[in-house]
Amino acid sequence: MMSLAARSGPFSPYLQATAYTVAGPLKALVPGVVVKGEKIVLSPKKPFLCRESLSGQSPKTGPAVTVSINGAAGVRFAHTDIKIPDFSDYRRPDVQDAHKSSQDSSEGRRTFSYLLTGATTVVGVYAAKTVVTQFVSSMSASADVLALSKIEIKLSDIPEGKNMTFKWRGKPLFVRHRTEKEIAAEEAVSLAELRDPQHDKDRVVNPSWVIVLGVCTHLGCVPIANAGDYGGYYCPCHGSHYDASGRIRKGPAPLNLEVPYYEFPDDDTVIVG
Repeated sequence: MMSLAARSGPFSPYLQATAYTVAGPLKALVPGVVVKGEKIVLSPKKPFLCRESLSGQSPKTGPAVTVSINGAAGVRFAHTDIKIPDFSDYRRPDVQDAHKSSQDSSEGRRTFSYLLTGATTVVGVYAAKTVVTQFVSSMSASADVLALSKIEIKLSDIPEGKNMTFKWRGKPLFVRHRTEKEIAAEEAVSLAELRDPQHDKDRVVNPSWVIVLGVCTHLGCVPIANAGDYGGYYCPCHGSHYDASGRIRKGPAPLNLEVPYYEFPDDDTVIVG
């Protein structure tokens, strides 16, 4: 670091230039003794250090000597005894030659980097997808629960005009085989008379069969089939009356009996769920 302080007037004789040098703990670049005064004594047994002899052992800029007006000459120390490690085992063969431009092999090296990055990305995405899939699958229903999610009912076992109760997903399931008289009576009901207006055709797939959950919409009681003022279902707990289509006609229940999803694979079988 070179600092220059200039003062005018009576301080002009003290104008000075000061050089600061930082000495290292290593051996001196120039072996010899620096004497304040006339000359520098060198060792005659050692070769003279010049540009050619220092090639490869010293920085490219050469030795640096600093001198100040009011001080003795100083010699800066250089790190010439440090061995540079060899990283050839870690470098690619295309860039080991220091005299060869790396631009000649840049395309190949760039392609390798892109391929490695792309492969790593694909593997990472696949691993993440697998982890997420396993995590979501662990929260799905077990095999025994899935087995109870559907129930297959043989309709030939239910005589006309009768109702049978099945257990489905822990709830009672009513399957009613209606007569032609019951079908005609329920289709003739005016929607204006219903608390929860719903036509009979909207509640059945096949008019001969009514399939509803046997849970009262008032407080969850189980109604009695083929009972009540309307010949459908009757809840004795609080006096809710349902017709043969499972619609509320009288009592405190606010809604009709729930109709689950079901389908007929053939004329003699129904699958609920």
